[in-house]
Amino acid sequence: MSIEPFSPPYSGAAVEDLRLRLAQTRWPDEIPGSGWEYGVESDFLRQLCAYWKDHFDWKTQVQKLSVFHHYCCSLEGTKVHFIHEPGKGPAPIPLILTHGWPGSFLEMLKIIPLLTDPGRHGGDPGVSFNVVVPSLPGFGFSGRPTQPGMNTFRIADLWAALMAELGYDRFAAQGGDWGASVTTGLGFLFPDRVLGLHLNYIPGSFQPPHDLAGQDLTEEEKAFLATRAAWVDTEGAYGRIQATRPQSLAYALNDSPAGLAGWIVEKFRAWSDCEGDVERAFTRDELLTNISIYWFTQTIGSSMRLYWESRRRPLSFATGERVRTPVAVAHFPKEIPLPPRSWVERVYDVRWWTEMPKGGHFAALEQPALLAQDIRAFFRSLRGATGPIP
Repeated sequence: MSIEPFSPPYSGAAVEDLRLRLAQTRWPDEIPGSGWEYGVESDFLRQLCAYWKDHFDWKTQVQKLSVFHHYCCSLEGTKVHFIHEPGKGPAPIPLILTHGWPGSFLEMLKIIPLLTDPGRHGGDPGVSFNVVVPSLPGFGFSGRPTQPGMNTFRIADLWAALMAELGYDRFAAQGGDWGASVTTGLGFLFPDRVLGLHLNYIPGSFQPPHDLAGQDLTEEEKAFLATRAAWVDTEGAYGRIQATRPQSLAYALNDSPAGLAGWIVEKFRAWSDCEGDVERAFTRDELLTNISIYWFTQTIGSSMRLYWESRRRPLSFATGERVRTPVAVAHFPKEIPLPPRSWVERVYDVRWWTEMPKGGHFAALEQPALLAQDIRAFFRSLRGATGPIP
């Protein structure tokens, strides 16, 4: 396996094609005054797409992405794009950060300097990290899988191989959304190599072993199941279609930039701590840079297939199976329904649990300082308990 430097590409012709498509959007009607009740509000999406067409500067955003050190390699036949930034300090801890859907590696860019150089940002320089941020297979600049079976456990295998190739025999892992599933897989499959796991989400497919009749569930756990069921009923249609018919949806989203923007921005609004105004949590350029990564790489279809794959290999455990790697959980208040600690502890070795004062599902992008502080504090506690971390 060879690791080679990579530069995020820019194509003027692709930008012109995007602008032409946006200009020719066929807008559907809507019920007057319905707002977001039926889905993305028409006025909002029209304004966002007008900005994308007339004012958004993809070339400038590519230049901003290129400030980081990008690389590509082939892992068992799969092209993987990743950022690798060395830490400053006496003994940086190797740390792999994994994003989710409909995010991208862009989610992690704000948090990288807070982890690699904490002393410059008000943190303890004694706990810094060598940060690795890969793009999930089928996302962004990584390759699109050509065979079935690329589920989160398979990705965990690839990440372990990547960290070994980078010279990290032992390392830490962090993630939310699909990144939490991959991070869990790393801790479960490679307990001797993974120092600790930090999660800001508990994967929705996680089902700890328990009596099917629910007789051994606590009242708090039963309440969580009811809350999650209500959320799935009102917000979960996207997951169901992506887990069953991703290819059918891909034709529309891969062809229409307005459709792609609507599908993605709806999730950023619904899952973030924004009180219904998505631009309170993210700038237009942040939203559109993330959407543009999907558009220019044509990876919306391959990204959605991860739902199909993971439906066939969900995050479930047999009786007696546990994630034995130490785990920290950071719970942001506007997160998608998160199981109570008792539910999580049925399988995870929870050593650290933080109730955050603000933030939502896209924690690294919404509240990078809070998340970075919690990551540093958790691994400082492990270092204090076990001595130097190699």
